[in-house]
Amino acid sequence: MREFWRLLLRNRNYRFTWLGQVVSEIGDHFNTIAVFHLALQMTGSGFVVSGVLLSRAVAVVSAGPLAGVLLDRLDRRRLMIWSDLFRAAISICFLLALRFPEVWLLYLLSALLMFASPFFTSGRASILPVIASKDELHTANSLTQTTQWTALTVGTLLGGTSVMGFGYAAAFMFNAASFVISAYCIGRLRIEGGSFVPRLAGDAGRARGKGFDDYLAGLRYLRGVPLLFALALVNVGWASGGGTAQIMFSLFGEKVFNRGAAGTGIIWSCAGVGLLCGAPIGHYLGRTLSFPGYRRVIGIAYFIHGLSYVLFAQAQGFAAACFWIGVSRAAVGTTSVLNMGKLLQHVDESYRGRVFSTMESLNWATMMFSMTAAGAASDYHPIRTIASVAGVLSGSTSIFWMLASWRGKIPEPAATNRHD
Repeated sequence: MREFWRLLLRNRNYRFTWLGQVVSEIGDHFNTIAVFHLALQMTGSGFVVSGVLLSRAVAVVSAGPLAGVLLDRLDRRRLMIWSDLFRAAISICFLLALRFPEVWLLYLLSALLMFASPFFTSGRASILPVIASKDELHTANSLTQTTQWTALTVGTLLGGTSVMGFGYAAAFMFNAASFVISAYCIGRLRIEGGSFVPRLAGDAGRARGKGFDDYLAGLRYLRGVPLLFALALVNVGWASGGGTAQIMFSLFGEKVFNRGAAGTGIIWSCAGVGLLCGAPIGHYLGRTLSFPGYRRVIGIAYFIHGLSYVLFAQAQGFAAACFWIGVSRAAVGTTSVLNMGKLLQHVDESYRGRVFSTMESLNWATMMFSMTAAGAASDYHPIRTIASVAGVLSGSTSIFWMLASWRGKIPEPAATNRHD
């Protein structure tokens, strides 16, 4: 905790990035809870909730290649600001869904909101090694993810209670205001030279008319570094069950435990608490583990995650379900901090935008299929059974990771651009 405070006090650029993150991500979860329960209120179908998530996933997957190429060509800070302002406008447009309660409108606005997301999230990951020194980078990564999960915990809890107490309009307006504040904070970032254009990309790399070639070059780079490729596959393995989890939280809160929006918010919040418990574990281990030790921890943590999610799915009491989802997410939090630390350490500056956006797209593409299957199945099969299958799929990631590690397929690459 002291390291976090020292970073915030000493590093002006990171402080503004962090402040924008706090507000905007809490606002994101206000929107998520409001949209999910508005969809359920309109139709009462889990398939419609999966449709909202599917529209978001399709948008992220579609935007990923474009976001990656532009983030490796243009000023990353400016792209992040425009992403925030665009999302603020779309957030206000969600008020139309209250006047015209049509499901297709929720799909459209959700897609537009998420289309702009990779320009910001991948941009933030790409500039982190620029605004944080080599000695600060591990702490900055841990604090960024800890903040993300704190926002999940607070945002979903407040989002659920605010929807029940103040209505959907208040949630959508707060979400819009949060993006404006985030844009202001990102606009305050300053570095030597004044530009956040990737320095190693070169003029040729930013030449117009070669966007698709640039994207393919990013894919070849990702495939050519075994650790990066393995982490991309880990994301796919986790998302095979993780997409289902996005729907299950709402269905467990609404239909299994009959607790409405507040119940869903509590489940999401317990997931956030679990992630927060995993973050300090990942932060500590990231400073102490050797590379072989890191590989072992990743395999064990994914196994714990999958098993705990199955126990969540079968829990008969609401308190037990909240406990097991917390344990599951604690394991995910540990792996997330460790894996992101390796990416920040080893991804070359000129490829960061494409690598981070590609991983985000792969994650969402897999979640898209997972959400579609779970949403369709929820109208015909027991919810607990669907959730259990999701836990097994997601946890199976540990088997493939440990097998590849045992066979020597994940060597430690040379560190590149630890700090720019």
